Amino acid sequence: MPATRAKRPARAWQRMLSGRRLDLLDPSPLDVELEDIAHGLAFVARWNGQTSGDWPYSVAEHSLLVEELAVLPDGDPRWPLAALLHDAPEYVIGDMISPVKAAVGPGYAEMDARLTAAVHIRFGLPPALPARVKRAIKAADRASAWLEAVRIAGFSEAEASRFFGRPADGLRRRPLVPRPPAEVRAAFLARAEALMARR
Repeated sequence: MPATRAKRPARAWQRMLSGRRLDLLDPSPLDVELEDIAHGLAFVARWNGQTSGDWPYSVAEHSLLVEELAVLPDGDPRWPLAALLHDAPEYVIGDMISPVKAAVGPGYAEMDARLTAAVHIRFGLPPALPARVKRAIKAADRASAWLEAVRIAGFSEAEASRFFGRPADGLRRRPLVPRPPAEVRAAFLARAEALMARR
């Protein structure tokens, strides 16, 4: 009987432009770099790229909007950074629309949670945010999703309101213009650095 070869374990790490190797199954905060996050999120398209304009609307652009819209509790200087980084794991696992996340099942949520904890620890945030902070960020996330859906993803206001809730009148009039990835990457980095300097 021929000897059986030991099966090689599947590669579970991603090589980043910084040179770091981020283990997706057991991520270390030591392998998380702000420049990698900014670059990755600036090149990941929201809405699976199904948006109008000359550039895809990136997760980095969305993250900047969520941080701007978030009404955060306590005045704690850590929470705006948490809002900016709320989708940080997508720099390595991409952005999946909600129906795909539901179809993939709990494995996606578990990987997202591990990556989130690593990112948070790297930047001095609690691995899991307090519930009141998560709720505030989620409210801003939904308002951003409504705005994106109506302005650039082809939804009617009624349809977007059914899925994401109806935001305040002033927000509903706000324009959205997708920007080139390099410009958004620079804006994300600058904002993250400014927020970190406040703590």
